[in-house]
Amino acid sequence: MPRLVFLGPPGSGKGTQAPALARELGVPHLSTGDILRAAVAARTPRGLEAEDHIRAGRLVPDPLVLGLLRERLAAPDARTGFLLDGYPRNLAQARALEGLARVDRVLSFELPEERLVERLAGRRICPACASVYNVATAPPRTPGRCDRDGAELVQRPDDRPEAVSKRLRVFAEETAPLLAHYRELGLLRAIDASGPPGTVAERLRREVADLIPATSSSPAPPRRAA
Repeated sequence: MPRLVFLGPPGSGKGTQAPALARELGVPHLSTGDILRAAVAARTPRGLEAEDHIRAGRLVPDPLVLGLLRERLAAPDARTGFLLDGYPRNLAQARALEGLARVDRVLSFELPEERLVERLAGRRICPACASVYNVATAPPRTPGRCDRDGAELVQRPDDRPEAVSKRLRVFAEETAPLLAHYRELGLLRAIDASGPPGTVAERLRREVADLIPATSSSPAPPRRAA
């Protein structure tokens, strides 16, 4: 089973693509955000510790995130393969991950900054169910309202254009050494993240074709990009 890492700036669409590809590969889709939320909900010791940091508005420390990731990778469904979405974020985290598991391939989602700003500035979130929309590319049926529960959609403060530009600069600075590291290891594959989700899915599939089980059929393309 493959062990994959998805990297990409906010708005690049990796979170849209990851679940469908993970299903096709027969591996769990893992993101540190989901792992943190699950640990908090389960009231595990590390989950409670993480909750203290979250409630105080602090970033969850790397050693704690790594401990939670170690626990998740030890679960039966992830022992032979996984698709890790958005982690590692820097070189130190990459080296820590290498102490936990082998990585077979790293897919880096690439999109011009102006397109990323456009995507994120148009993103709207349902505060009730966390559904994600985009006013330009994936609008709700009723403007400003969630399709699922009718709640009023909101724009996150860090999705405003000025905040997005700053986030992208920070991302580029942090990940440049990380990308160079994976390139030197021969693991990095660049993915053109422009175009419709189905087109991006096909590009991804070509880069991992040798890892897809022979019995797998092509999945339906993702419906929306964040």
